[in-house]
Amino acid sequence: MATTKWSIDPTHSEIGFKVKHMMFTNVSGKFGTYDASAITEGESFDNADFSFSADIASVDTANADRDGHLRSGDFFDAENHPKLTFKSSAFKKINDGEFELTGDLDIKGVSKTVKFPVEFSGIMTDPWGNTKVGLSIEGKINRKDWGLNWNSALETGGVLVGEEVRLNIELQFVKQA
Repeated sequence: MATTKWSIDPTHSEIGFKVKHMMFTNVSGKFGTYDASAITEGESFDNADFSFSADIASVDTANADRDGHLRSGDFFDAENHPKLTFKSSAFKKINDGEFELTGDLDIKGVSKTVKFPVEFSGIMTDPWGNTKVGLSIEGKINRKDWGLNWNSALETGGVLVGEEVRLNIELQFVKQA
């Protein structure tokens, strides 16, 4: 069977995250500039191969000072590590509509294997004749595993920035001709 290439539809996708601030509220952010693709056997996503990259300079938390700090050497070090990347090693079907995505996530020059549950929304044709697929990924990583260690102790105890980063990723891919 021939392989099929799928490209990200950035107007219908979002790469989001949340981190605890001061131990009790969440700060949300997203990456505005990214690229992703998938390679499948025909239109079957069983064992699909995914790749993804995001431009660190595009991190957006709706606060320019915080975004600048995230781009600095305290966090992502965008000057020396301008992209974060992901390359899948497995995409395994669990049930109808449920998959597990495994691969290597590289942030700030550190690569770690991660696994995320994926909700597969299916394949459909949009009103303009494009074949599309939707995926929702929610997962957690510990930012310190990638050397994102900066923090500040609070007078009342605890820390300013949580270690756990919750990912909320909505992807829509379009089949390439």
